[in-house]
Amino acid sequence: MFDALADRLERVAGRLRGRGRLSEADLDEALDEIRTALLEADVEQGVVRSFTDAVRARSLGEALSKSLSPGQQVIKAVHEELVRVLGGEALKLTYASRPPTVVLLAGLQGSGKTTTAAKLAQWWKQQGRNPMLVGADLQRPAAVEQLRVLGGQVGVTVFSEPSDPVRVARAGLAEARRLGRDVCIVDTAGRLAIDEALMREVRDISRAVDPHYTFLVVDAMTGQDAVATARAFHDTLALDGVIVTKLDGDARGGAALSVKEVVGRPIVFASTGEKLGDFDLFHPDRMADRILGMGDMLTLIEQAERTMDEEVVARSADRLLSGRFTLEDFLEQLQQVRKLGSLGGIMKLMPGMSKEVRAAADQIDDREVNRVEAIVRSMTPAERGEPAMVDGSRRLRIARGSGTSTQDVNQLLKQFKEMQKMMRGAGGPGGLGRLGGLLGGRQGGPGGLPPMGGQGAGGGDLSQLLSGVSAPGAGPGSGDSRFALPARRVPVPPQGGPRNKKKKGGRVTPPKAR
Repeated sequence: MFDALADRLERVAGRLRGRGRLSEADLDEALDEIRTALLEADVEQGVVRSFTDAVRARSLGEALSKSLSPGQQVIKAVHEELVRVLGGEALKLTYASRPPTVVLLAGLQGSGKTTTAAKLAQWWKQQGRNPMLVGADLQRPAAVEQLRVLGGQVGVTVFSEPSDPVRVARAGLAEARRLGRDVCIVDTAGRLAIDEALMREVRDISRAVDPHYTFLVVDAMTGQDAVATARAFHDTLALDGVIVTKLDGDARGGAALSVKEVVGRPIVFASTGEKLGDFDLFHPDRMADRILGMGDMLTLIEQAERTMDEEVVARSADRLLSGRFTLEDFLEQLQQVRKLGSLGGIMKLMPGMSKEVRAAADQIDDREVNRVEAIVRSMTPAERGEPAMVDGSRRLRIARGSGTSTQDVNQLLKQFKEMQKMMRGAGGPGGLGRLGGLLGGRQGGPGGLPPMGGQGAGGGDLSQLLSGVSAPGAGPGSGDSRFALPARRVPVPPQGGPRNKKKKGGRVTPPKAR
């Protein structure tokens, strides 16, 4: 969603690279680019004005870090201001002393309230709570049925009855108390546009259940309309926070950058996909890191902790480091990685990704992973444990069983053999990156992805990306390496020092002293 904004800010950083000092003209040029980038991202004009003024004040202040270059100082100021505009810090939720804690969801039709209610219930279950859903949306056909289906997938009780929304909300709260639920989530009706009937209904429901939290669900794809909607609902309900949906879309994202500044209420949760698990607390600092291309390792680690089997990962890692890694272990690791989501999404969360790599991440076809998995599953257990026994006839059988070609099977076996050699020779984690090369499949990377080691890619193929690329390094004595601009690539001499040159006559000439 913020790709266009990130590209603009990256160009600003590139122009400031190598400047010995930050002049007024340099800062004005950078701020013009930032202002244009924010306006193109559909950020509200007042927010843009205050944002650029704050960046100017931070960049020209007296307490500048002497260890950061001018470009790093501007990027650091932009990062700090992005965090402030996005809300400062994640909201710390508290709970009612006398359960249940009532959460009221409001918003326009099509913003994703019903799905968000189920996602919110699943999130609270993961926190050890016992939530219940109340379907008070009697306006939209099958809204209650949709909530029941989603509630069944999450494993949460859903209450509703064919009366009126206020009575349903009141009865649902009483049922939550009777069942001993500690969180009660009330889904309300929406309209295609704000009108008096909608506001009156949601106001009456709010008075009936006296919610501890009133969250407005807004669609990030609607741009500035989302900000106007938030302002109207806040005037009626006194919102406690905003839940932004469809953050994984290709809209410009100005709503997320404007709603806190305009309405004065933070973004509490963010939905980043259609699956029920694509939902989490909104962390302003992490979102600012993503916008500036710094990745988001904390979110990636939290996703891994929630979804991956720690025992399987530890066992496979031990076998990998000991040189006993087989295709059976590789298949287990592949299944664990797939639990994290799409490969493109994982790559975007990794720090140190170049602009070209981030653009290429959107083109990765996860069906290529299915192809690799099909090849491995078409092997017998003995063949997975000892790939060397796979001869020509076996390769033909595997290719037919997996719906691929013998060339695909040969490619996979060749890359796996290279990885095993590297691990046995190195005896350390340096060869972990070759594991990702197995997903390269056909030449050029998965799904027709262009090779990432080419010019401008920032180095490495997909194997390097999946091994975890280090974040851009800072200059000597830098205060915060996150704000260091990417260093220029320097050719690395071959190990062992310069070799002696042999002339035609056979005489060896020692290298010249430099």
